Amino acid sequence: MPQTRVYVPLDPAGVATLRHGGSIGPPPIPAHAVTSRQGRPGLTTDVEELEHAAWSAAAAAAGGRVSGHAPRVVASADVDSGDVVEVGGPEATEVRVRAPVALRDVVSFHVDEVPGGPDRDLLWFDVTELDDVLALVESRGPVTRRHP
Repeated sequence: MPQTRVYVPLDPAGVATLRHGGSIGPPPIPAHAVTSRQGRPGLTTDVEELEHAAWSAAAAAAGGRVSGHAPRVVASADVDSGDVVEVGGPEATEVRVRAPVALRDVVSFHVDEVPGGPDRDLLWFDVTELDDVLALVESRGPVTRRHP
């Protein structure tokens, strides 16, 4: 089956649920993805730009889920395209995932390097580093990590 890359904004409780329960849910799960509302890649826009817009919208949404001292977290996952439904929200990238997102579908995490403002860098973590991500969001301190 075809798959769609979705970007799921998470709060610390969502990260803990994923770690201890093995999935993000219950559905419908708010997420962001490349959608038909963004238009098609062409001469002025490529797939990477559309994906970056979806990822950026998820990072902004994650900021709305946490207090000023907790880092934003975005989980990137590849899910069955049939479970992804576009919604008519204010963001052209908004989707809902109609099934739990299993840990096996998550490919990476993006976590604030320094919590506390909208123009922060997000660090990339492999899915195998979920325990490190959980420790970071539970500590609520700055992330100290070398870039891969």
